[in-house]
Amino acid sequence: MTTIPDFTEAEYKRAAALLFERYGKLVPIQLADSELQLGADPAQLTLCPAFYWNERGAHFILCKVAADRYRCQFFYSEAEQYGTGCDEYDDIGSCVLTLLQVQSDHERQLASISSGATAANLSDGDYHGPLVV
Repeated sequence: MTTIPDFTEAEYKRAAALLFERYGKLVPIQLADSELQLGADPAQLTLCPAFYWNERGAHFILCKVAADRYRCQFFYSEAEQYGTGCDEYDDIGSCVLTLLQVQSDHERQLASISSGATAANLSDGDYHGPLVV
């Protein structure tokens, strides 16, 4: 059985800093565990440390699958789960930042759709997500 190392304090601080930058306030990050299929055998699940937070109606999960390897997703309900389009990241900062960007884009599209906006309104070319440094 593979043992995944816990998150380091530096990883926690990096994630917390990006959340503060995005939301302008401290967002509580909870430590959790997640069972993931890391290999080819669907019956073989590996216990992975995870960060969990929720903000503005969305729930976020970031799992550490190896040293400096991360997976992430956000969801609104069991039926509404979304990824970033990238299976794994080798940098926690780019993982969190991409996750926040994709969720922000999704949130903006939902707001535009519910307001009656058309596809022409959605493609304004401006980026409306968190500040990218």
